[in-house]
Amino acid sequence: MSNVKVLPVLGPETEPCCPPLNERPLTAEEAERTAAMFKALGDPVRLRLFSSVASHESGEACVCDISDVGVSQPTVSHHLKKLKEAGLLSSERRGTWVYYRVEPTVLAAMGALLTKAASA
Repeated sequence: MSNVKVLPVLGPETEPCCPPLNERPLTAEEAERTAAMFKALGDPVRLRLFSSVASHESGEACVCDISDVGVSQPTVSHHLKKLKEAGLLSSERRGTWVYYRVEPTVLAAMGALLTKAASA
């Protein structure tokens, strides 16, 4: 029996986490959720880890492939945990390795949040 989880392919109709910044003021809940995502990415090591996962060829990355960011393995695990808690990554254990992937709507939602605001 496999533990592989198939992620849905999301189209343009997918609702982002929050509206573009120039559409309307964020609610308290939207602001909390958005701030947590950006706060998690505010650390250079976390940003490098997130970028490594997001840019990996297969759409997911084994922790063994992304842990060379200049800090110890326990520190890498801590940062990956923070990215998961912020809703930016999901993970799956396969044997002794953990594979990470970017949550499907995260990049689109974060991009839309800033891009639409910047074009106004």
